[in-house]
Amino acid sequence: MRSRPLLALLLACTLPAVAPAWAERADRNKPMVVEADQPGTVDLQRQVVVFNGNVVISQGTMVLRAERVEMRETADGYRVASATGAAGRPASWRQRRDGVDETMEGVADRIEYDGRADTLRLVGNGAVRRLRGGVVADEITGAAITWDNAAEVFKVEGGAATATNPTGRVRAVLSPRPEAASAPVAAPAPSLAPSRRLGERP
Repeated sequence: MRSRPLLALLLACTLPAVAPAWAERADRNKPMVVEADQPGTVDLQRQVVVFNGNVVISQGTMVLRAERVEMRETADGYRVASATGAAGRPASWRQRRDGVDETMEGVADRIEYDGRADTLRLVGNGAVRRLRGGVVADEITGAAITWDNAAEVFKVEGGAATATNPTGRVRAVLSPRPEAASAPVAAPAPSLAPSRRLGERP
């Protein structure tokens, strides 16, 4: 097992730093730990790292779980990763938001990261949730969900009808912000009395 230190070194150089603007900033400086049930492979020629079997990748508050994870570096230096789930066990990702007591989590048949486009894409039975204090505040579901970090926009797409979603529709449940929900209700503006008609006594 002399290849393990080499593998760890290569992973440190090739794993994508999935740290969107709303993610815990300190995560970038934490060590990344990769665990899997099966041996990993490193292709130096193609710049590809592959792990199979109950893969868990953690870095600070970020945790990615999948049956298979493939990571590669493109010729222009960008990182691309794909995490695939197993039957009945989708790929999942979870990370704390920076500066607030909130956590983002997502599940899908496949989770893709594109360093060049700066996007995180959840493909196949995708769901993204924002937890506030451990309670689900917002949830988006659809056939495919894309987070564009540069634009700070979620895009959700519908798909073919399935047993869990017979209509193939997209769905979003959005909770009000805590400050908006707890803000005092403003008193109604005083109504103006109708003006008197010309010649009418007060």
